[in-house]
Amino acid sequence: MTEEIKTCGLDRKKNGCPCGSRNACGTGGGAVYGLGIIGAAIYFIQHAGSFMAGLIGVLKALVWPAVVIYKLLELLKM
Repeated sequence: MTEEIKTCGLDRKKNGCPCGSRNACGTGGGAVYGLGIIGAAIYFIQHAGSFMAGLIGVLKALVWPAVVIYKLLELLKM
């Protein structure tokens, strides 16, 4: 039994997950990010006047988090 625990601990360290779980580590942030992309895509598509504007809106939905962080750092003068 002790050997199993040691092996499991080594695997956790190898995967680099600080919480020790292989499947659940950091999944909450990914879900929020994914919902943000979906919401942004819906917003941009609804406000698009043409197919090309809708396509550009989908691309904007993919990069909006980077723009928000850039503007935040610019505002904080970092």
